[in-house]
Amino acid sequence: MAQTSLYRRFRPSTFDEMVRQEHVVRILKNQIAQNAVGHAYLFCGPRGTGKTSVARIFARAVNCSAPVNGSPCGKCPSCIALKEGSLDVVEIDAASNNGVNEMRDLREKVQYPPVSCKYKVYIIDEVHMLTDSAFNALLKTLEEPPAHAIFILATTEPQKLPATILSRCMRLDFKLIPVEDLEAHLKRVLQEIGKPYEEEAVSAIARAGAGSDRDMLSIAEMCIAYSDRLTYEGVTAVLGAADFKETVSLVSALLSADLSAAISATERILAEGKSVGVLLKDILELLNRVTVAKTCRTAERILALPKELFAEVKALADGADGRAVLRAAEIFSRTETELRYSSSPRIALETAVMRVATPEADLGLDAVLIRLTRLEAELAALKEGGLLQRAEEKAEPAPEAAQAPAKPAEPVSAKPAEPVPAKRPAQEEEPPYPEEPAWSEEGNFYGAPEEPAAAALPRKAPPSAPVAPAPQPAAQPAPQPVAQPAPAPQPMQPAQPVFSAPAAEGKMTAEQAYGLFMRALRKTCRNGVLFTMCLDLGAFYEGDTLVLTTDSETVCRSLGREEHRKLMAEAFALVGISSFDVRLKGRGAPAAGGGMEELKRNFKDYPIEVK
Repeated sequence: MAQTSLYRRFRPSTFDEMVRQEHVVRILKNQIAQNAVGHAYLFCGPRGTGKTSVARIFARAVNCSAPVNGSPCGKCPSCIALKEGSLDVVEIDAASNNGVNEMRDLREKVQYPPVSCKYKVYIIDEVHMLTDSAFNALLKTLEEPPAHAIFILATTEPQKLPATILSRCMRLDFKLIPVEDLEAHLKRVLQEIGKPYEEEAVSAIARAGAGSDRDMLSIAEMCIAYSDRLTYEGVTAVLGAADFKETVSLVSALLSADLSAAISATERILAEGKSVGVLLKDILELLNRVTVAKTCRTAERILALPKELFAEVKALADGADGRAVLRAAEIFSRTETELRYSSSPRIALETAVMRVATPEADLGLDAVLIRLTRLEAELAALKEGGLLQRAEEKAEPAPEAAQAPAKPAEPVSAKPAEPVPAKRPAQEEEPPYPEEPAWSEEGNFYGAPEEPAAAALPRKAPPSAPVAPAPQPAAQPAPQPVAQPAPAPQPMQPAQPVFSAPAAEGKMTAEQAYGLFMRALRKTCRNGVLFTMCLDLGAFYEGDTLVLTTDSETVCRSLGREEHRKLMAEAFALVGISSFDVRLKGRGAPAAGGGMEELKRNFKDYPIEVK
């Protein structure tokens, strides 16, 4: 004879043997004690939570002549008859008997009274599988059944039942069973069958059951057959999970943004024959454990892992960023859904691995925050390594240079003006550039070339006054600056334009002035928004005032703000323009003929026609 499965062998026979579902058991016990049994019940909830078992216990209890604490006694004639197999309790599988003819047959047979019991109980399992016609055939009988009939409908998907059926039943919802209760039940089963076990193995099987007592016992039966002793390694092997340390190395590479190590670990695990879906499930489970270890004080008791494995999870949690863990879990959760419709699951998984391991390529908020956190950590490490001391050492030569000219007695009155240019902004110290490839002959702005900030310092010194090497500032007395006192007053003339106009003769055109202004603005202003708003402006003269025009009322209003006009005024001062204005196009702009007259004057030999 074949061995009976654990979930059938240890199926509860009384309400007291039920694993949890106290709210359901209490309702049914009270109805039996008060002799107030209903005519139709709906048991709904996840699979393996005890719906059919409670239905069978309730069917025997309502027919028992001497129930014990609401449960069947098992000794009375009714209990004995039902145990041997009576026609008064009928179980119907709606998945295979879902047609209208089966329900019509049930409607006819329900009229016959019970043979040896008080009630005739019909247990219809998976009732959501009935067709619409079958529901209609059952509806009238369910609404007004005979006094001796009780209907118990069981389903995992109550949302598929018609509202007319739901409104005629007493609905009792079964809940998932907590892990602690599953562990306690499994330990009782293992002790009864005499199987030695490890606590970690029992916890792993209970978690794999995912709240279902039947699923847990099915997994336990496989693990029991794997070896003489129930161990954590054996449970892991039976479940087909990847090696724990390999998964830890993969997740560690993912959270530290090491793409090469992450791809290598993924390929290594998949090469061992592990399924893509199982590996993805292992990654999500480990990320969950990392979250628990990072946030819960009692993580070791909650996770129930062997000490050496928990130490690895704890170390991984301590070195991981919380945002990185959350982002990885979200990406892999979406990938798990996508695998159902993917024709290349391996590519989908490796794409998710690359996405998690390269946050710098992701423009999402979580990825930006991860990069910012990592940058802050690197800056803190650089500061601890002496970055501040090096910055102070680089800043020390400036005061020495300012004090060096004060040592001689004679040039004290002439030298105080020398430190002033050194403290002025770099953009005011730069002389006009003789060659500027980014400008046209008319002075139009095409974008200033990028120049290193350090390169601007050597260009500051005039040709007649070479600067001695920086390492020996004290060895340079003041004779050289005193011999050439004439260039000293030049930096003290802020009114003189720093950026010269390309035009060699006459007053610069509006286009040339605008181009020089954009060049000065780029050199002096660190406001990228202001520079962008000024890129597409028109320009014309109105007397001595340079008028800038724009099509956008928003840009015009923004450029009119005090802080923006102040920065623009500074740039115009470097160009030599003291009066400017910003307007919308069409308000005071010159007629198109002005430009055409200039073209006709410049190109006399070519006919120009205005259309």
